[in-house]
Amino acid sequence: MSDAISASAATPAPTDFIRDLVARHVAEQRYAKIVTRFPPEPNGYLHIGHAKSICLNFGIARENAGQCNLRMDDTNPAKEEVEYVESIIADVQWLIAGWADHCLGFKPKGATPTAVTTNGRPDHYLAPVAPGANSEPFSASSYFDQLYAYAVELIKRGKAYVCDLSPADTDKYRGAPDRPGKDSPFRNRSVAENLDLFTRMKAGEFPEGARSLRSKIDMASPNMWLRDQLLYRIRHTAHHHTGDQWCLYPLYDYAHCLSDYLEGITHSICTLEFTDHRPLYDWVLESLGLPRPLPHQYEFAKLNLGYTIVSKRRLLQLVNEKVVAGWDDPRMPTLSGLRRRGVPASALRRFVTGVGVTKFDSLTDVAVFEHAIREELNTGAQRRLAVLRPVRLVLTNLAPGETIECRATNDPQSEAPSTRVLALTREVFIESEDFAEVPPPKFFRLKPGGEVRLKYACIIKCDEVVKDAAGRLVELRGTADLTTRSGQPNSDRKVKGTIHWVSATQCVEAEVRLYDRLFIVPEPAAEEDFLKVVNPRSLEVLTAKLESSLVTACPGELYQFERLGYFTPDAKDSAAGPPPAGAPRLVFNRTITLKDAWAK
Repeated sequence: MSDAISASAATPAPTDFIRDLVARHVAEQRYAKIVTRFPPEPNGYLHIGHAKSICLNFGIARENAGQCNLRMDDTNPAKEEVEYVESIIADVQWLIAGWADHCLGFKPKGATPTAVTTNGRPDHYLAPVAPGANSEPFSASSYFDQLYAYAVELIKRGKAYVCDLSPADTDKYRGAPDRPGKDSPFRNRSVAENLDLFTRMKAGEFPEGARSLRSKIDMASPNMWLRDQLLYRIRHTAHHHTGDQWCLYPLYDYAHCLSDYLEGITHSICTLEFTDHRPLYDWVLESLGLPRPLPHQYEFAKLNLGYTIVSKRRLLQLVNEKVVAGWDDPRMPTLSGLRRRGVPASALRRFVTGVGVTKFDSLTDVAVFEHAIREELNTGAQRRLAVLRPVRLVLTNLAPGETIECRATNDPQSEAPSTRVLALTREVFIESEDFAEVPPPKFFRLKPGGEVRLKYACIIKCDEVVKDAAGRLVELRGTADLTTRSGQPNSDRKVKGTIHWVSATQCVEAEVRLYDRLFIVPEPAAEEDFLKVVNPRSLEVLTAKLESSLVTACPGELYQFERLGYFTPDAKDSAAGPPPAGAPRLVFNRTITLKDAWAK
């Protein structure tokens, strides 16, 4: 979907403690160029929490004429897929389009850094290039040769060793936060033996779990991440990027810091859960005696949003158990789901910028996000008329086939609003909730003998209620006061109610999906079984009547159905043009209501 809302690039640069730090470094001329990175693991789709990290990393690059590399931290082939890689690329490019896309760093396709050395000769990182046919995202898997060479160097320096403990015994030896760990019985192997075993691990000689490569730090450290953390494990699994070339894969913490170094990252910005990992990040880099300036890690609080789950494991569970219809289901907090639902990228940027960057975890009210969406859509969505739950109204003083043209406003927020023509015909549809045979107090819509104004048309009066033998409403009959149309003598005559409508003979039928919050409690992740708090009314599907101009509506276009909410054609299931026989061709998703319905 194109960012139809004001390529709203023009958000003022925010301030926060990380940006203040970067500004200080720029003033000190510490770096020739500010280089950040966004490093997702391709083991699922990106979600709204990632949007905060994307906007922070790309925002800092944008504000300092720098670069932000998109990098796949693809070190676990058992959980990673090409589908996830492709979705990540699409989501990032959508979110930053027209705002910071000029900062997006890709690498030349197939390229890797030049030969790595650690003995004083300079090594080199890849200069980023613009996205295109001959470029691709950075990826940790592109550096597997370099990372292996660095591991060999750590062994030679006595900083790493091959351990034969099983995964279960490794955990036992590690100890606990309140007690020290124990040295592995294999910790003091000779450099020669470690090099031999590591070479054989790479050659595929040993089964999974038989051996690992571990850092040699301090098993009594109060920081659990410094207790001889694993650097490599054996996995006889093909990798989506490198195929069967490797059966030995680096762990995230080892690959991450060195990937940052190889790419010349200056500011490695992570969420708070990586604070305890930072000493390991620094230890790996400092233990190798690398010739160039080292990157540094900085942490900020992740986005926690009410009524939302952002755990990839739980999102995958929702998909696998068919609670939702896939990663891009419009109820999902994934970027692809939000995009399909009709949320503009500019609204997402507005929201994550507004919540700020702090060092303290907190829960953000989802109403703040919904407000940001409404603010964007209010100024950019075209107005149209639609009736979700139609009731037929026959205007008996109009002849069959008679058409009266009415002018409707497309963009009332514009300085020079445009208009379109609506057809008022003898038969129209109105919303069922806009009629009450026995109205409650202060009901200002249509009732027997009552009058309302059809928006953009004229005042009508209900003369008769027609029911079937079972007492069910069949249709309403009334008369139109055509003298109350715009430009007519009584156009200023007042009635208390105004309702929307569509012509019954000049309309288009569509499937409309009314999406709502997926969970019924503010913190579903805190529940013992989060599936028990799924909102059973998170999706309602209706067959609606839309004004005829929407027959050509295409995915990516954003509309306000007046009095009903904001809607967009579904990117997968909708197709513009005349409907095929027997089924709606148009499918619209409700992005959001006009008001916060949950606040009632």
